[in-house]
Amino acid sequence: MGIRLLHRLQPIFVLLALALMLLLLQSQWEELQSHRWQLDPLWFAVAAGATVAAWSIEILLWQQLLQLVGGRLPWGTAARIWFLSAIVRYLPGNIWQPLSITLLAQRHQVRPEATLASVALYQVITLLAVAPIAAFYFALTRNWGLLNDFLQEGTPWLAGLALLPLLALIAQPNWLLELLNWLLHRLGRAPLSVRLGRASMLALVTVAMVDWVVWGGAFAALAFAVSRYSVHELWALTPHLVALYCVAYAVGFASLLTPSGLGMREGALYLLLAPLLGGGTTTLLALAMRIWTVVAELIAASVSAVVGMRSQVAAPASLPAAETDLKEGIS
Repeated sequence: MGIRLLHRLQPIFVLLALALMLLLLQSQWEELQSHRWQLDPLWFAVAAGATVAAWSIEILLWQQLLQLVGGRLPWGTAARIWFLSAIVRYLPGNIWQPLSITLLAQRHQVRPEATLASVALYQVITLLAVAPIAAFYFALTRNWGLLNDFLQEGTPWLAGLALLPLLALIAQPNWLLELLNWLLHRLGRAPLSVRLGRASMLALVTVAMVDWVVWGGAFAALAFAVSRYSVHELWALTPHLVALYCVAYAVGFASLLTPSGLGMREGALYLLLAPLLGGGTTTLLALAMRIWTVVAELIAASVSAVVGMRSQVAAPASLPAAETDLKEGIS
């Protein structure tokens, strides 16, 4: 009942999130007009390269997790499935992307149970992998943005608490698989015969951490592409932009209120970065990054669709030649 109500309310949450961001922009309009804006092609190129690198790491991580639970896909096929399913997560409801990945992978003879298990593992690992980045940043800087007055004194304790779930996952890497097997047993489906060691889980978490840092680098590069900063300011701002974007992205990733964390990620960025960049600049940069990723995902999905259609057309075309070769061999 509660989940159905949440799904029905999601379009309202989306409208509220968009309205809030527009109100923030309107309230900070004077600051935006006085900010030193620019359009730097070099930094745009760096942001594009970091975005592609982050996607490549994500696909590799999911591909490895899928292989661990008994499913195999070539990297190119996994990439096409990844991008084609990415755009559906903007629909109300948070089940569409896992469902889309499962259906697309099933066309390549991958068990639905294996796909769902790999997606569940991916989401848990990537979400918990941001904890060391957040813990290190907050413990070192004690900067909680607009929440400094409430959280600064508890920074060491909060940083330590953030690491506990991740440490538990590394210490007991099979608890999620055991839970999934229990659910499969209740549904009358065959269990997944796979075990994960601590070293394997630590390696997977490390890859996920690298992915987070690369995404943070993409956000920092985009910020520098549209804002004019001195070299000293670039060096000073980069650690904050990289780490806090990871935290804000994780907040949106974990959110169930809006599709793809719309508004939640931007709100978290505002809370954490507004004292450093100003409220208006932070809001505009958060919106710019959202637009950047959506447009990039649409382009990647379009390319994936075209490549998929060409491969489907090419496959039947190769059959007559194969049949001719077979007949010649028999004769």
